[in-house]
Amino acid sequence: MGQESSSRPKAGSRFDAVKFIKEGRARRIVVLTGAGISTSAGIPDFRSPETGLYANLARLNLPYPEAVFDLSFFRKSAEPFYALAHELYPGKFRPTITHFFIRLLSDKGLLFKLFTQNIDCLEREAGVPDDKIVEAHGSFARQSCIECKSAYPDDMMKEAIQNKDIPHCLVPQCNGLVKPDIIFFGEQLPQEFLRNVPLLPAADLCIVMGTSLSVHPFASLPSLCSEGVPRILINLEQVGGIGSRPNDVVMLGDCDAGVRKLAAALGWLEELEALWETVNPKAEEVSKSRAPQSADEELEAQVDKLTREVDIALKISSEHTSKVQGQLTGGGMEKRSSIGGSGSPSAKSEDGDRLTQEADASQADAPQADAPQVDAPQADASQPESRGGRARLPPYLDI
Repeated sequence: MGQESSSRPKAGSRFDAVKFIKEGRARRIVVLTGAGISTSAGIPDFRSPETGLYANLARLNLPYPEAVFDLSFFRKSAEPFYALAHELYPGKFRPTITHFFIRLLSDKGLLFKLFTQNIDCLEREAGVPDDKIVEAHGSFARQSCIECKSAYPDDMMKEAIQNKDIPHCLVPQCNGLVKPDIIFFGEQLPQEFLRNVPLLPAADLCIVMGTSLSVHPFASLPSLCSEGVPRILINLEQVGGIGSRPNDVVMLGDCDAGVRKLAAALGWLEELEALWETVNPKAEEVSKSRAPQSADEELEAQVDKLTREVDIALKISSEHTSKVQGQLTGGGMEKRSSIGGSGSPSAKSEDGDRLTQEADASQADAPQADAPQVDAPQADASQPESRGGRARLPPYLDI
């Protein structure tokens, strides 16, 4: 009997994907992604019944939702597409931690290819190299004339979309409509995609994230991985037959939460979080607000703070001042003498207690110091609920 492949577990055994990666047996990782990895960035997916992109296009007065990506309709009326492009154009959304996990795979020299159905370019904004990205449905990264196929300048396209203008070809004898190189219904898939599909059998690990795998030919890609090659699914639902092979790994739940768990198991979580923070606009704002001060500015700030604290500490209400003055004059003393004698210890004690209580009340009534306000980091709704300092994990993970 021949020896079993080192990447194939024995029948019925539990495949350890983390060990597989840590031992360096995954050096050509293929990642397949869909809209689910971008929803936490604020970009809707396409087909969710109430929140999806198609469900929210009624305002564009389309004959049917998919018409916004129909080439024939675009020729007749390009305005709806460019209204949508104005909202989705790259630069308005922060890449998710899942995008940065793909970037981290690339930084570690483990990413073979990223096949994506997304058109949002968030992989590029996260720093995934262009030569690693295969866009099955095109993207906003490039644009051209739909007639003569001439390329159109990036800066002019950006300006047109920002102004909600409809760009036309710069070739005088053409003047055709220009659109981003997003694949519309009625167009052929990108040649780059078709050229790279044959690379899938060369992968030694496949990670599938955030996709329903309902659109072909992309839906067939996981099955093109060689038999025995581990496949990891990080998704809200089980799709594509992943889980049918003995070394498949299924993580059902939010993509960002699943990626964090996988990164933690690999010992990469701290590195991943730090990488993701490089595009955190809130961190940049806090950093700017804490810009280094000169020695004179710092001294002046300290003096101002001390002055405010002294003013507050010495501030006594006019009502309290009147009370104290009244007690130190005849009326207050006579009243206390009739109770316990002006020189009796009990009178002095009572007076002292009463003054102490009133002084305490005065201090409580005084306004508090204006401490510098720093926005506390908000809880990330996409993160798993924690208990006892440890994150609660997705439903299950076979690693």
